[in-house]
Amino acid sequence: QGWSPDHPVLKRAPAVLAFEVADTGIGIPGEKQKIIFEAFQQADAGTSRKYGGTGLGLAISRELANLLGGEIKLTSVLGKGSVFTLYLPQTYAGPSVVGPAESAAPTMKILPAATMETVPDDRDNVHEGESTLLIVEDDPHYARVLLGLARDKGFKGLVALRGSVALALAREFRPTAISLDIFLPDMLGWTVLSHLKQDPTTRHIPVQIITMEEERQHGLERGAFGYLNKPVTTEGLEAALTRIQEFTKPRTKQLLVVDDDETERNSIIELLAHHDVEVCAAATGQEAWDLINDRSFDCVVLDLRLPDISGFNLLAKIEAEPSLREVPIVVFTGKDLTEPEEARLRKIAKSIIIKGVHSPERLLDETALFLHRVVTDLPPEKQRMLERLHQTDEALAEKKALVVDDDVRNIFALTGLLERHGMQVLSASNGREAINLLEQTQDVSVVLMDIMMPEMDGYETMQVIRANPNHKLLPMIALTAKAMKGDREKCLEAGASDYIAKPVNSDQLLSLMRVWLHR
Repeated sequence: QGWSPDHPVLKRAPAVLAFEVADTGIGIPGEKQKIIFEAFQQADAGTSRKYGGTGLGLAISRELANLLGGEIKLTSVLGKGSVFTLYLPQTYAGPSVVGPAESAAPTMKILPAATMETVPDDRDNVHEGESTLLIVEDDPHYARVLLGLARDKGFKGLVALRGSVALALAREFRPTAISLDIFLPDMLGWTVLSHLKQDPTTRHIPVQIITMEEERQHGLERGAFGYLNKPVTTEGLEAALTRIQEFTKPRTKQLLVVDDDETERNSIIELLAHHDVEVCAAATGQEAWDLINDRSFDCVVLDLRLPDISGFNLLAKIEAEPSLREVPIVVFTGKDLTEPEEARLRKIAKSIIIKGVHSPERLLDETALFLHRVVTDLPPEKQRMLERLHQTDEALAEKKALVVDDDVRNIFALTGLLERHGMQVLSASNGREAINLLEQTQDVSVVLMDIMMPEMDGYETMQVIRANPNHKLLPMIALTAKAMKGDREKCLEAGASDYIAKPVNSDQLLSLMRVWLHR
């Protein structure tokens, strides 16, 4: 008899079957023999481990043995090998026959449903026409503080501690405004923002980002309404809520179009005009500057070629004026930009559109984003223009992606998904192979990087890739199974552009890639 003498089922079973599996491998040290049966535990621990695997196989096997009324035993000698023995009763009617006191198996501990703390909010008490603020924040204490301040300002509050919950609440309640933290357990806040801005039913909702100063431009060019720096003071939060409150009052949005070509100017006005927007026009830089200082605009469309001063100089004047720095400016130009010119524009303008095949759709799309227009209220033909732009795989088509993962099943699944959307896919099963592939291939557009790989983990691989000046701007999306706060920050510090939690949601991944490749 090799099973536990006090086992509630086996000790009463008339007959017990033993299934033995022996190997002549590296063996398992005594102190590790218990932990390897726990979920996500391995004798060879750490992200930079020598051997692959998830650390789930033995945990699942143990639970299956329990459910069948038996158990698994291990004997191992380091350096010589291991013997696993599965003991099962020949017949077993289930735990109800044994009785609750002597149930064979403890409750399933493997992959439990996520036990997330919740913050009581107003979701069961929201009525039509009431102002609501969706608070997306993974720190419950901070979420409660925001909820209290929002209620003081007259908002009903909705609280989401995860990005996926936030998106579901946004679609269900269509909140008046959203406060969004960037570091969330399941996805980056930028991903949440992208989903909100790609959905015509939530696109117009102003989103206040809570982030670092250096990420300000990143947020504003993706359609954020404003940003707050951490740590945020109570006064800062109150001021931000007041600003959102003022912005969400019903009013006609103000748009300024600056272009010296009258025909071009009129075609832009015709494209963008509707009852929700009042359009002003300027033909010169000075005329535009006078208008900007005379009244408040929600967005500016600017051609770079002006008869008196260059668009670059006008942008510099606007950026130097603190009261104007937040105004979203869309550069709409036929000029071929040099790399230094584009880099200069990216620091100030919220969007750059080169006049071309899809430029009218892009201009309508970007200005609607920054004006927080309700897309579903636009004329049907303009809604169709935006649908064509958002549903296309143009951003992905013919682009080359590198998938880095030590599990061939993941590579197979991701390759199939990306190829169906017109992408060319390269794959690597470890970090060193990925680095070599990038050195040999000049036109890789995006990298999907698994973090948990043997020998050389995803963190180290991304650091090496980023050290090459040619790959400074290469979008790299980390695939992380353990989306804990420290791991998320570690991904970004190692050079990831973004991250997504495993198991990967296909639509979410494609949406994320469109965002990075579109820009």
